[in-house]
Amino acid sequence: MILLPAKTIVTRTKAPAAWFGADYNMNIYRGCSHGCIYCDSRSDCYRDPDFDTIKVKEDALRIIRDDLRRKAKPGVIATGAMSDPYNPLERETRLTRNALELINAFGFGVAIDTKGTLVTRDIDILSDIKSHSPVLVKMTVTVCDDALAQKTEPNAPSSSERFAALKQLSEAGIFCGVLMMPVLPFINDTEDNIAGILRLARDAGARFVYPSFGMTLRQGNREYYYLKLDEHFPHLKQKYIDAYGDRYVCTSRNAKKLWELFVNLCAEYGLLHEMKSIARAYKRGYADPQLSFF
Repeated sequence: MILLPAKTIVTRTKAPAAWFGADYNMNIYRGCSHGCIYCDSRSDCYRDPDFDTIKVKEDALRIIRDDLRRKAKPGVIATGAMSDPYNPLERETRLTRNALELINAFGFGVAIDTKGTLVTRDIDILSDIKSHSPVLVKMTVTVCDDALAQKTEPNAPSSSERFAALKQLSEAGIFCGVLMMPVLPFINDTEDNIAGILRLARDAGARFVYPSFGMTLRQGNREYYYLKLDEHFPHLKQKYIDAYGDRYVCTSRNAKKLWELFVNLCAEYGLLHEMKSIARAYKRGYADPQLSFF
């Protein structure tokens, strides 16, 4: 296990642009083993050349405990933005579970981003936190077809496994939904894929789907992405070069059509899709001055 030194782990978010209304960020791990071909966290600007190896912040639980003690007031702690808190190493270390126990003890809420089905292991603690503070689980699902997901997210749990995890969370009363991002140009930006994800999200009891109809590419992850395009999707690299050049934001050329379909199906299925509405919904019933930011 590779240990990284850290002075602080729970840090304040920058309002008013806080992701889903979170007040703090927490990343216990660095790097990721999911192998997703599109991951922006692979970019050179994050200075993690060994990105595919999961690293652990040394003495993380003591640092988190001290960070929480110093906070002037409780709030919602987001985790999973840069490294999945339910990566395979978590089965051994249980650091995310132990951190949730601290979050519970200090009276904070939590908002989790993950592709990891191991999150269902911690339904008991999430339920305890929910008794006093907001809880939100965002499961990233980019394709409804497991075979395609195997190419774009080779080491992550299958999409069907993630939907099954969502169903368990929903049935346990945990507010949960889907992060449908990125939608990769020329690969999964199809009406069938978007409709399929929404249908499966509804069937799993998801409360929301939050989308991004495109992706980002910059130095580091662009080169890796193109390498994987050549491996799994021959001839697509030139399409990207012709369509986007060196752009950072690569919006799907089908975005307008897909957005119209998405909004209509969300209305039909009763799924929230705006961050403002999702934040209000999962925080409903809790005292939350942070909602004024929206």
